[in-house]
Amino acid sequence: MYKTLVVVDNVDSFPDVTDMTVISFADYVADYPKLNEPRVRIINLCDTSRYLSRGYYCSLLAEARQHKILPTVKTINQVRNLSKHLTEAAPIQLTDELSQYVHDQSCVDLISYFGWTSDPRWRTLASELFRNYPAPLLHLQISASAKGLKLQVERMSYIQLDAPQQTVFMERLQRFAEHVWRVKTLERRYRWSMALLVDPEELLPPSDQDAMKRFIKAARKLGIEASRITAQDHVQLNQFDALFIRQTTAIDHPTYRLACEAEQQGLVVIDDPTSILRCCNKVFLHDAFTYNQVPSLKTRVVMSCDDAQLDQLESEFSYPMVIKKPEGSFSDGVFKVSTRDELQKRLSQMLEISALMLVQEYLYTEFDWRIGLLNGKPIFACRYYMARNHWQIYNHASKRFSSGGWDSLPTFEVPRVVLEAAIRAGKMIGNGLYGVDLKQQGHKAYVIEVNDNPSIDHKVEDGYLGDELYMVIMREFVDRLERRGRS
Repeated sequence: MYKTLVVVDNVDSFPDVTDMTVISFADYVADYPKLNEPRVRIINLCDTSRYLSRGYYCSLLAEARQHKILPTVKTINQVRNLSKHLTEAAPIQLTDELSQYVHDQSCVDLISYFGWTSDPRWRTLASELFRNYPAPLLHLQISASAKGLKLQVERMSYIQLDAPQQTVFMERLQRFAEHVWRVKTLERRYRWSMALLVDPEELLPPSDQDAMKRFIKAARKLGIEASRITAQDHVQLNQFDALFIRQTTAIDHPTYRLACEAEQQGLVVIDDPTSILRCCNKVFLHDAFTYNQVPSLKTRVVMSCDDAQLDQLESEFSYPMVIKKPEGSFSDGVFKVSTRDELQKRLSQMLEISALMLVQEYLYTEFDWRIGLLNGKPIFACRYYMARNHWQIYNHASKRFSSGGWDSLPTFEVPRVVLEAAIRAGKMIGNGLYGVDLKQQGHKAYVIEVNDNPSIDHKVEDGYLGDELYMVIMREFVDRLERRGRS
């Protein structure tokens, strides 16, 4: 169990904080570390604006004493006089509306309290900056310059805040300590810790609540303490040993950025950034399948909708055709067209949001196969049936019958041609957890796509293996954590 210390410049002017101990820098130097003390984490609120200041030494000594510290010396050094242009500060980006607002105002001043700011328009920016530079207080200044929008970031101390700002800070401090740096009420009984990334607001999450409970239960049986986190939680990933993403992934999205951050920090990550990058773009999958002779439906990449392009498509395909945007999930961004006018109109609309589109031959089947792969091996198999009166598994336009039924069956009952095609497709991506979607016609199988973050819902994908499916996945985490420890 952690003990939380708040180190400040002036104890007398700092309010009491529930479940935290407020001390001065001098007391921290003199009284710590203590014999047989519980694990200590420190929130350093001293002034760190000067090199070799008390605040600087507070973080330096905390690291030497192996206390968990916010901010770290690295963050202090990074933030000191940090200035950059937002156009160069990917993934930090502003909407056109906010960019125009800065130009109109000439300069915008904000205070970030643990990655949160009072103005809701700027909370995404504050969150991203906290992820890059985790510090309790940051002063943000955004101004217009000849090169674009300029961002100035400076560390602040508590004594620099006025009374209303101090009230806001105390509220955010309490919330951060309770919900982000969560105090464990039980002694640690687990060998490893895992972050389960979820989005509580997601309408079609990769795993339902019952499945998530089974993942957590399986993890604990194998010595892993699994905790749900969200992208909005300003969690420091280095508190965990593993990251399991159970939120729908995308490239320009927090899931990808968190996967990259976790991998850089040495966590075991499923699914890893490379898998996300490859699976989330159907153009990559098409190229990979083509060059590696993975059986798939005839597909063409198009970048225009002029008459020449339409003539070429009509010479290669018959109607209906299927148009797919490169990124999408749960049948989103997939359209069937039956005439030249529909083809031209749909391509014109979609090429406004992506430079490339996919046109694919249409093949109707009663169901699609989904083969779950983990580390290249099949672990579950499902047949997903088409939604009622629809040509896809999901019908987003229907309120009553938005999806079809399913069958779950053992992998040894899957036709060999389907299983072999799925394994071959998975090898093009990596060794993560994948769901390979296929169509079967007679003795031929066609890979449609590979999903890096496949659906695993209770009584659906686990319909045959039951709770053992969750154990299989968690055992893979244990194996990887063991190998990481030996390397």
